[in-house]
Amino acid sequence: MIFTQTRLAGVYAVEIDPQSDHRGHFARLFCVDEFRAQGLPFAVAQASVSYNAKRGTLRGLHFQYPPAGEIKYVRCVKGAIADVIVDLRPESPTYLDHAMVRLSAENGRGVYIPERCAHGFITLRDDTEVSYLISSGYAPNLQGAIRHDDPQLRIDWPVPVSVISERDQNASALSSIEAELRRRMAQRSLVTA
Repeated sequence: MIFTQTRLAGVYAVEIDPQSDHRGHFARLFCVDEFRAQGLPFAVAQASVSYNAKRGTLRGLHFQYPPAGEIKYVRCVKGAIADVIVDLRPESPTYLDHAMVRLSAENGRGVYIPERCAHGFITLRDDTEVSYLISSGYAPNLQGAIRHDDPQLRIDWPVPVSVISERDQNASALSSIEAELRRRMAQRSLVTA
């Protein structure tokens, strides 16, 4: 596995390192020892999948407040997405900056997302499936969301939004939650990986 840090500290694009022969190839998709060797703690508590029928389906930008912060490892196993991570760590020099990583079945790339980051994606093709490994269980009372088109974030989504949930369409504007976000995200998570 090949780890490349994005412009956000602790957010890594993870490339597979396929071993090929006449049959095709074999590649490791996840290895706790390789993640740990990169200084990336990660104990998987759940695995999830998201199926998206239409190009332009947008999911996010979602996060969980501490102490239920989630570490995620996201891969696109069918189709293609533009995956977006927003840094919500107030002490970070890249606070409120974002990174976009293109994930597809063809490139096999994954993205490691640390706690206290918002996550979302838009599908670039019809019939797209996204796989998640997540470090903690879903905590509905500690969930949060920021509008995907918030002008403070300046995210240039590569395709127009054609499908979006009511929850995501009505997500909070950053200006209305930033004081609470800063206060609650400044708390270190009690979750250990």
